[in-house]
Amino acid sequence: MEIWFGLNRKPVFAQGVAATIGNFDGVHLGHLHILRRLKEEAQKRGLPAVAIVFEPQPSEFFARKFNKPLPFRLSPLRDKLKLLEATGCLDAVWVLRFNQSFADIPAQTFIDRLLRQSLDTRYLLVGDDFRFGAGREGDFAMLQNQQGMFTERTPSVLIENMRVSSTAVRQALAGGLLDCASSLLGHDYVLSGRVKHGAKLGRTIGSPTANIHLPNHHYALSGVFVVEAEGSFGRKRGVASFGVNPTVSQTSRQKLEVHLFDFDGNIYGERLHVHFLHKLRNEEKFPDIESMMVQIRADMAEARGWQPMPV
Repeated sequence: MEIWFGLNRKPVFAQGVAATIGNFDGVHLGHLHILRRLKEEAQKRGLPAVAIVFEPQPSEFFARKFNKPLPFRLSPLRDKLKLLEATGCLDAVWVLRFNQSFADIPAQTFIDRLLRQSLDTRYLLVGDDFRFGAGREGDFAMLQNQQGMFTERTPSVLIENMRVSSTAVRQALAGGLLDCASSLLGHDYVLSGRVKHGAKLGRTIGSPTANIHLPNHHYALSGVFVVEAEGSFGRKRGVASFGVNPTVSQTSRQKLEVHLFDFDGNIYGERLHVHFLHKLRNEEKFPDIESMMVQIRADMAEARGWQPMPV
């Protein structure tokens, strides 16, 4: 899968493309349905399959512009691209920077410049709620009226009468319902980042942690979790704290700290992929370090003993 960044670095395919557009945050089962349909139609027409995504996501851009709380983000760009590639449905992803200039592009100009001139889109597949262009003036009807570009939309995907959406996944994660989130995603909820040096407080209390550097988004998760981490060591069970660590920190930025069981290797600088399996408890502020240590030991014991429910 090729990855292209920016308006001046577009995918080049002589025969035109079959394309889809969206945030694809989390790459859930609804997205997978769209991508599989795109691949099917692309192969039928002899065209490469291309996804157009935006960074930052439009909702994040407008939240910052109007000083509103940032929406929850499921997948930072690197994780999103890895998940998109894992579907096996795409030949290329075109990542476009969403800024004010981009937001001001009229809907018809978006079609003419990006979809027609840049990509020569012959087939376009969008979700059932897709809007685009300045003031969100563009919709499915506008796309459908374009000559020489066949546009189709996909209906919502339902699981147990619940519409599969990034919003539904965010709500499940915020509520600590990781089984529900996984059923909507079709995979574990995963975040990745490089291990960086931290305060090393964990070493002084007998539970060394890997401090995972994450992009500065607003994540739905908060609390203490059973996790499995993938790295050069393979895949290991552990316990993770994800939040602001109020007992020892004054910052509002979320931090991900992972303690791996039965492991003491040097993994500084390595990228770990952390799979969130089960929530143990909410984050809390302890009166002192000793109280926190008692709870950490209890969390570790519970995480070691946790087993997923049989399917």
